[in-house]
Amino acid sequence: MTIAAAAPSDARSLADVPPNRRLLSLDVLRGLAVAGMILVTSPGDWAKAYAPLKHAAWDGWTLADMVFPTFLLSVGLAISLSWPQLARDKRAATAKIARRTVSLIALGLVLNALPYFDLAHLRLPGILQRIGLCYALVTTLCLVTATTGVNHRPLLNRPALLAAIALLLLGYWALLVWVPVPGIGAGHLDPGGNLPSWIDRGVFTVAHLWPYGTDAAGAVVYDSEGLLSTLPATVNVLVGVLAGTALRAQPQGRGPRLLLLEAAVILMVAGLALDPVLVINKRIWTSSFALFSSGFSLGILVVLSALLDRGAAPLAHAATFPLRVLGGNAILAFSLSQILCAVGGVPFIPAAGGALTPQGWGDQLAGSVIADPYLASFTCALGILALVVLVLLPLHRRGLHIRL
Repeated sequence: MTIAAAAPSDARSLADVPPNRRLLSLDVLRGLAVAGMILVTSPGDWAKAYAPLKHAAWDGWTLADMVFPTFLLSVGLAISLSWPQLARDKRAATAKIARRTVSLIALGLVLNALPYFDLAHLRLPGILQRIGLCYALVTTLCLVTATTGVNHRPLLNRPALLAAIALLLLGYWALLVWVPVPGIGAGHLDPGGNLPSWIDRGVFTVAHLWPYGTDAAGAVVYDSEGLLSTLPATVNVLVGVLAGTALRAQPQGRGPRLLLLEAAVILMVAGLALDPVLVINKRIWTSSFALFSSGFSLGILVVLSALLDRGAAPLAHAATFPLRVLGGNAILAFSLSQILCAVGGVPFIPAAGGALTPQGWGDQLAGSVIADPYLASFTCALGILALVVLVLLPLHRRGLHIRL
């Protein structure tokens, strides 16, 4: 774990913490992704969550399905912006990549084990595990394909990265459609019959998969962060790397943003156009989903960059303050939210008829003052989000950014 300190600030108000050399739009994009994760996973009542904050049951997409891809794109942005330091010493970079990957996977496993540490049913895949694997794959690819520029300076090889995106999308599509699942056949994209789910059941065993990845009969058959589906998820990171190279080349220019906006539209249209052939599905991260979600996240980045990276207006700077707090310590914010979520599901609050979970107690409290049960449930999620921001606020005020 490392702690990066920003330049000291003379600011006096919370909303006036000045941006340092960090790309402001990146912190806000990460903050949006983390805020989205918290709002999706922390309702007062799971049955009373607004539809956009629920994942698609299988095929299709919702706003909630765009949250994780947005975080992955921000990982790619961070890789691109840190490239000069990363590529300076390949041996040191290899050690750093290995350490960070192992740290992310280990932290993901610990968070999955909460609150009871039932190792016999520990979920092995997970969000941080996927981030770690995608990070390792993309950074290694960047190092292996790097070209040499002026003064022997290593440069990101954009044609090679574009070729990798095409290979991953087409290769994964071919695997889904043409490789037969034993006893089932090829081309089945239902929860239990698709190739990624079959691989996960064989590699991790059912006892170590996501307990909510069930089929119509209620049997656990898939994991939404499975092994094979991590390959197309890597595309979202690679799109972030390419976007970062454009923004890094001309951080104040309009040209790169217009180019990225065009790319965002093309990616979304391509994903939608492929949907009738290869359905958009986050659970197994189909190629059409990778394209559409990359375009969606890229579009948000372009808007944020246009608003913030050329010198944010005071109102925009103040409005994005909570998101910058979250984005500056994104992994820590996510970890805190997962701890709160795990503790929130443990029944230990005395109540008539039995113990209440903190989640249930909070929903009852919100429901006592808010008549709409959906709004009351959403208010509980907002409360968790506010709590995480407040915990991270002292670190942000001091410009401290904790990294694995």
